[in-house]
Amino acid sequence: METTEPIHKRVVELRHALNLSQPIFAEKISISKGYIGHLELGHKTINERIIRLICTTFGVNPVWLKTGQGSMFHETSNEKIEEIIGIFKQLHPFFQDYFLSQLRQIYEFETNIKIREEQNKGQEGMETPS
Repeated sequence: METTEPIHKRVVELRHALNLSQPIFAEKISISKGYIGHLELGHKTINERIIRLICTTFGVNPVWLKTGQGSMFHETSNEKIEEIIGIFKQLHPFFQDYFLSQLRQIYEFETNIKIREEQNKGQEGMETPS
């Protein structure tokens, strides 16, 4: 379903779907709290770098973010989810807690790598030849 809503409205929709405040959302994509406020109000342009950061950090479908078409998030294989659930249910509660803590750490690690990669891409374009 295509929407005529501008991209900044979809950023607000996404943030609400993730149940994140502006400061937390901004922190996760390495931009300032004030800047996300300006983006959401449509006062600043949401450029490709910001789109990439949002999509890689939160698993967002870039087509949806840009156009409103498709689903908000990338689809995950149901087979993988079913396998994880099946294994998880068989674990002792102690190991379930351990698994969740490890999964959170992996997610945070991956997110930080993606943020650094995006920051490096942005800095490459800013270098001036000697």
